[in-house]
Amino acid sequence: MATNKAGLNSAVLGLYRNNMDNRKIRVAITHGDTNGVGYEVIFKVFSDPAMLDICTPVIYGSPRVAIFHRKAMNLPTNFNTIDNAGEAVDGKVNLVSCFDDEVKVDLGQPTAESGRAAYLALERAVEDYNEGLYDVLVTAPICKSAIQGDSFHFPGHTEYLQQRLASDGEEALMILMNDKMRVALVTTHLPISEVAGAITGEAVERKLRLLYASLRRDFLVSAPRIAVLSLNPHAGDNGLIGNEEAESIAPAIKKLNEEGMCCFGPYPADGFFGDAAYRKFDAVLAMYHDQGLAPMKALGMAEGVNFTAGLNIVRTSPDHGTAYDIAGKGVADESSMRQAIYKAIDIFRNRNFDNEAKANPLHEEYQNRREENFRQRGSQEERNRKVQ
Repeated sequence: MATNKAGLNSAVLGLYRNNMDNRKIRVAITHGDTNGVGYEVIFKVFSDPAMLDICTPVIYGSPRVAIFHRKAMNLPTNFNTIDNAGEAVDGKVNLVSCFDDEVKVDLGQPTAESGRAAYLALERAVEDYNEGLYDVLVTAPICKSAIQGDSFHFPGHTEYLQQRLASDGEEALMILMNDKMRVALVTTHLPISEVAGAITGEAVERKLRLLYASLRRDFLVSAPRIAVLSLNPHAGDNGLIGNEEAESIAPAIKKLNEEGMCCFGPYPADGFFGDAAYRKFDAVLAMYHDQGLAPMKALGMAEGVNFTAGLNIVRTSPDHGTAYDIAGKGVADESSMRQAIYKAIDIFRNRNFDNEAKANPLHEEYQNRREENFRQRGSQEERNRKVQ
């Protein structure tokens, strides 16, 4: 992953902003599928008292289910049951009771009960966000088939949150990240048979704009460099293997380059990841789910994070599923959940920092000049590459 163009690392930015605002960020965490590893990884993260020094967690779930998981795996984390997030106490793990019904826990099995419990917690968290009761949302994994019902008919969290929370033309963008790269997707949860038809010039351009805006605001990259992958093998091989590159992807890249954005490609995905070319860019735009996420997870799944960009809410999640195969065994790795919490806090602070910076016209003019210099440098590099 390219370094932050502002010249500051996350730790320095975090310390600086902590001095600006000592209020602990309130982190809402939905419990996810009650038969999976959600409670395990949440409780493991907050078994470290230091986590309560940086945020105030508010778990959305069920005290009964939480106690079942805690006892089943002998987890030491205690929690404070509250009626709503407004009652959250700093220095404690708080849990909002989202339903009174008894929920049978069948560890490792997708059931209608576990899906409904996941939905009720998520819906309550969305309602409380609209009331301004917390700052950021972290979602534990759900089973996408078990959660389906009259009130939830989406392929995942991203699509649900866009439908429930988008306003003023906002559109969600899925970004997966670890310490090596950021990968965004043009299409998300689509069958492979439908992907090619969804790769239009308009779709690629729209996602590139969303990614560019997110890199600047959410990650404070002043002049982002984005790599765009091809859809077909060998980038279509001049039309021999497909025309999407020439007809849709390349024109979108050209249009944004003409506007001053540094976008490069389309690159064949196999060679791009095989040569570790992702190290030269701030983010990668993949055409479909597994094209971008398979190599990203292979290179660092343990601490991967899923971020929903493009919306006003800051939402992250661990980069793994319900892990039914190990649910209840006490062996789930909490690293991804911890990183999801860290990233949500970082992005929330970055947005506040960006808002403050834009309120200062002199600072904004300085940033615009820096960005223009980076654009010119990127354009020259692209010209040099073509000459070679």
